[in-house]
Amino acid sequence: MSDPVSILVTGATRGIGAAILDAVQAKGARAVGHGSREAPGVLGADLSDPAAADILWERALAALGGRIDVLVNNAGVFEPVAVDAPLAEWQAGWARTMQINLQAAADLCRRAVLHFRETGGGRIVNVASRAAYRGDSPEHWHYAASKAGMVGMTKSIARGYAHEQILAFAVCPGFVRTGMAEDYLAARDAAQLSADIPLGRVASPQEVAGACAYLALEAPASMTGAVLDINGASYVR
Repeated sequence: MSDPVSILVTGATRGIGAAILDAVQAKGARAVGHGSREAPGVLGADLSDPAAADILWERALAALGGRIDVLVNNAGVFEPVAVDAPLAEWQAGWARTMQINLQAAADLCRRAVLHFRETGGGRIVNVASRAAYRGDSPEHWHYAASKAGMVGMTKSIARGYAHEQILAFAVCPGFVRTGMAEDYLAARDAAQLSADIPLGRVASPQEVAGACAYLALEAPASMTGAVLDINGASYVR
């Protein structure tokens, strides 16, 4: 009997990340979560710190017995910054979003690739966003840019390392009923929002988690580089 798959899931204390953790564990995987604060079963790390992602990888590796088979990059922020904000505020907003959403994910992907080279392969699942393709609101340029970067990074990893059995996938949700999106959704007219989503509702965290669990554990290797949309047909590529 083979050992269970070992998985690190970032941003796993609520919303999509918590649902991913539940989904992969329900399928028999050994998984460790990450959050901004330490908690039972959760490794604390503030990914706005440029050194945090590398330290998180080492701690997760130790917690999982020296082997990680799958990295799921889900941690992220969705914080507005106005185009007419003072320059320092504008640049700080961009820097924070890029650090947490993209640079920290890239640092973890780097460690995963290096580790997978030693262990014979592995998988990366990056949770991006519909905004990577459709763009976002006037106050969220930086969010859309960070998620577009995540998609480009995923495709680059898939193309660059498939011959080493290192696979990379991305998921691009639209609106999801999570705490991070609640304030944004509450400020929009419900009827107008539904009209923009042919399915008539936003996605649940469990729907996104199911796709992530499939990519992490079941998707055929030939799917590497794939980007799955979960947006109720609000943006069809």
